[in-house]
Amino acid sequence: MAFKPLHDRVLVRRIESDEKTAGGLIIPDSAKEKPSEGEIIACGEGARKDSGELIPMSVKDGDRILFGKWSGTEVTIDGEELLIMKESDVLGIL
Repeated sequence: MAFKPLHDRVLVRRIESDEKTAGGLIIPDSAKEKPSEGEIIACGEGARKDSGELIPMSVKDGDRILFGKWSGTEVTIDGEELLIMKESDVLGIL
């Protein structure tokens, strides 16, 4: 993949959740919500302060993350649906 996010943005692949509930019921596709868990594919170099000093990223490639339900912009790169979001949209690392 020849895509590199800029500044404090990350490229995320959604991780699909289980298709069964804890009780064993199968969830149909129409009832599923989009997962809010993903894996970071690529990171930018980080944001910059007003002085020009680089603020390093808190996440790195390969991290499993949680993000908000409406976070990011959906894009298709090489036939795969991915999300581009700011680092501040990441809620935490799993």
